[in-house]
Amino acid sequence: METLLLSKENVASLAVQSDVISAVEDAYRAYSERQIEQPDYIGFHCGTGGEIDFKIGHHKPCSIISAKASSGGFRDNRVNYQLPSGMGTVLLFDSRNGALLCVMDGSLLTGLRTGASGAVSVKALARRDARTIAAIGLGNQARMQIRAIREVLDIQSIHAWHPDGEKAQAYKADIEGAFGIPVVLATSARAAVEQADILVTTTRGKGPVVEASWVRPGTHVIAIGTDQKGKRELDPQLFAGAKLVVDSKGQCVEKGETANALAADVIRRDQIHAEIGEVLLGLKAGRSNDDEITIFDSTGMAIQDNTTAYAIYRKALAGGVGSKFAFFES
Repeated sequence: METLLLSKENVASLAVQSDVISAVEDAYRAYSERQIEQPDYIGFHCGTGGEIDFKIGHHKPCSIISAKASSGGFRDNRVNYQLPSGMGTVLLFDSRNGALLCVMDGSLLTGLRTGASGAVSVKALARRDARTIAAIGLGNQARMQIRAIREVLDIQSIHAWHPDGEKAQAYKADIEGAFGIPVVLATSARAAVEQADILVTTTRGKGPVVEASWVRPGTHVIAIGTDQKGKRELDPQLFAGAKLVVDSKGQCVEKGETANALAADVIRRDQIHAEIGEVLLGLKAGRSNDDEITIFDSTGMAIQDNTTAYAIYRKALAGGVGSKFAFFES
């Protein structure tokens, strides 16, 4: 039996954004249908300040088990080892027989599928006439969000804010150069948020940067940066009266913005409206009216890696992309 090896260049050539969005939709539906197994991730903090996380998911209908290893925070890597500060690798196994089907570079995968999660939530929860985005946090994931959302929405302008002026200017140049979408650099987070039909937060989650009073009726909020315990981007009061949709109830009550709102006694657990998979399946309603504030709390799930990587693997097989090797003779 042969195993397929896909490099970063291979993955980049195969990862069409619309396909990734479809794969993430499949992941959310399968999760809410209880068709997957997804144990808690394991994280190892290294003495150098870096971290390596392992996330495993089993998509039962497709008989695919994925294992993703992601490293980050190794700030001395470029100087000492000529390596990036973070790397990723994904393994795909056939759960029927345990065979290793594919080893692929995972450095692009997390960014792609996380960006796609925002786009899926826009399709399910944003107003149909939404055209203006506020971006709080302007790193790589902020760019990935725009790359994905533009596939499902005609974005007319982006109001962006970052305390570092150079980073803000770089974001503006990148987005306008890549997509031709006008970017207005706001003088404050509030000035950006007050313009939003859709608010995307992708900060490091070191403290609330969005106050409830800034968010207009009808806004759809995509909360990305609060993916671990202790992180926060949103004022918990924003959840009072808003429609809250999460990627995973089990995860979001333990971490994410939902956990912060629960801890502040702003909402109860039974006030979580739905998992997004339930909305996609038609089991729960999406947006009810144009004045409703909707919040999508995205903490990230291994099953998103699973379905995205499997879609890339199948496309590679069909196109003859990558190289094959054998660990053992069958």
